[in-house]
Amino acid sequence: MSSEVQGRQFGNSKRGRRFGVPRGVLRAVGVAAVAAALAAFASGGVSASTWSVRTQQPAQCTAPEAGAVTARTDYPAPGAVTEPGATYTAKLETSCGAIDIALDPRAPQTVNSFAFLAGEQYFNHTKCHRITTGGIFVLQCGDPTATGTGGPGYRIADENLAGATYPAGTVAMANAGPNTNGSQFFLVYQDSPLPPSYTPFGRITAGLDVLQAVAAAGTKDGSPDGAPRNDVVLNKVETVKN
Repeated sequence: MSSEVQGRQFGNSKRGRRFGVPRGVLRAVGVAAVAAALAAFASGGVSASTWSVRTQQPAQCTAPEAGAVTARTDYPAPGAVTEPGATYTAKLETSCGAIDIALDPRAPQTVNSFAFLAGEQYFNHTKCHRITTGGIFVLQCGDPTATGTGGPGYRIADENLAGATYPAGTVAMANAGPNTNGSQFFLVYQDSPLPPSYTPFGRITAGLDVLQAVAAAGTKDGSPDGAPRNDVVLNKVETVKN
């Protein structure tokens, strides 16, 4: 997703520009996904993963931990904080439960940037500002402003896009176009038909149920694309070398 969807794109943005998947893409993949799902349903071929989110219980969320969100927007591009050849994991301690992520060595610059920002406590106390409940099935996080326009002040290039797909459990960068990755990222809670335009840099190894429960609760205004009904705050984000 381009760091916010256009008009609501995925990713980091230029001043005032949102990161994420553009609404046009959202509508197109949404129509295609619904048509495919209905065809599969009619033929008896619907998989459990396609419809499981509809049966999840509401997320058991708690009040977020006290703490200030960073206001810094002028970070320079980070130097190396990860080691070549090493593998890393990330833990997202959220107000709705913990999510563990295996970071993908095929996206080394993205993993390095994520580890740098986590080390700066950049993500701590930030709100996941966007959930899409139709078409692309993602929760978008990583913006301290919770508007879809925030970022750390630097951009990194796309990686790992050849043949990229976005099954449930994928973690990928939001963006505002090619090579505009910053801090915003999204978590896929159900197989998503997104085009290979968003750098995949991790896979959820525990806590997918947390994500699906958040999605099952929907948005605050009942729309298919908006702020999650349950506030999802990243109390703490850490990366660890394996």
